[in-house]
Amino acid sequence: MRLEAIARPSPLRRFGPPVFALALTFIIGGLLALAAGADPFATFGLILKGAAGSKFALLETLNRATPLIFTGLAVAVAFRAKLWNIGAEAQLYAGALATVIVGTKLGLPGPVLIPLMALAAIAAGALVLLGPVLLKTRLGVDEVVTTLLFNFIMLLFVSMLLEGPLKDPMGMGWPKSEPIPRGARLPRLVEGLRLHWGFGLAILSAVAVWVLQARTTLGYEIRAVGQNAEAAAFAGVPVGRVMVKTALISGGLAALAGFSEVAGLRGNLTLDVSPGFGYTGIIVAMLALLHPLGVIATALFVAGIFVGADSMSRAADVPTYIADILVAVALLCMVLALAFTRFRMVRG
Repeated sequence: MRLEAIARPSPLRRFGPPVFALALTFIIGGLLALAAGADPFATFGLILKGAAGSKFALLETLNRATPLIFTGLAVAVAFRAKLWNIGAEAQLYAGALATVIVGTKLGLPGPVLIPLMALAAIAAGALVLLGPVLLKTRLGVDEVVTTLLFNFIMLLFVSMLLEGPLKDPMGMGWPKSEPIPRGARLPRLVEGLRLHWGFGLAILSAVAVWVLQARTTLGYEIRAVGQNAEAAAFAGVPVGRVMVKTALISGGLAALAGFSEVAGLRGNLTLDVSPGFGYTGIIVAMLALLHPLGVIATALFVAGIFVGADSMSRAADVPTYIADILVAVALLCMVLALAFTRFRMVRG
C-alpha cells in the first residue's frame, strides 16, 4: 500500500473528512466526559453556555480570542512560506516588553503613546524572529530549534527585567512592571466589560493579511516559496528576501498579541501575561488551514472551549483539562483529515 496524491479532489473529498474530524472530536470529548462521571450532552451544553450563553460570557470569549488571532496569523503567515515559526511566544513577550518600556518611560500623552507602543511592539517581535531567519537563510540553521529556544530565552530575559530595572517599586509579591498610564490603554469596546479595541485590531489584521496573501506580489511570492523554494528561485523570486519579509510580518503580528494584552487588558507586564498563547496559535493556524480569515473562526472556537470549560468545571465538577484535550484532539483529527483530502491509499 502506498499514498497517491489526488490532483483534483471532489467537494465531498475536500469537505467530508474535516467535518468528520470535527464530529470525531466531540465524540471523543463526550467519552471523556462520560469517563469523568458527567452527562456528555450536559457537559457540552455547559461549555456552550459558558462561552456564549450571556453577554458577559460572549465578550470574555472574544477577549480570549484576541491574542489567539494575532498568534494564529503569525504562524499562518510563516508556515505559508514553510518558515516554521515555533517562537510566537517569544515574539509576544517581546511585544509586551516593548509596550511597557515605551508606555512607562517616554511620558507622552496617551493618544500619542498608543500608536508608538504598537509600532515598538511590532519592531521588537520582528527583530526577535529576524535572527533565526537569517541563520536559516545564511547558514542553514534549523529555525524550529532556534525559534523554540528563543521562547525560553525571552521569558528568562523578561524575568530578569521584572526583578530589576522594570520592577514596580510599589508592587507587592509577584514581580510586575510599572503600569502604563490610563490614557495610554486601549479603550473598551463595551463600557464596564473587559473587551477592548485590541479585538478590532486583530480583525483588521486578519483582513490585511488576507489581502496581502491574495492580492499582492509579496503574497504570491510567499506562496511560491512555500510550495517549492527551488522552483521559485529558478523563476526569479528572491527567496532570501521573501523569507526575511515573511519573518518580519510574522514576528510583528505575534508581538501585537503582547501589545493588546498589556495595553488593552492588564496595564502592566508580568511573567504570566501569556498562558501559552504563542503555542496555541500554532493549533489555531493549523485548524484554519493557514487561511487568515479562517484564523478568526478557529480562534473563537478554541477560545470558546477554554472559556466555556472554566464555567463547565464549576457547574459539573468536570476537570478543565478536558478543554486542552478537546483542542489537541481537534488538531490531530484535522491533520489526519487533511491527509485524506489530499492523498488516497492505493495498492502496489
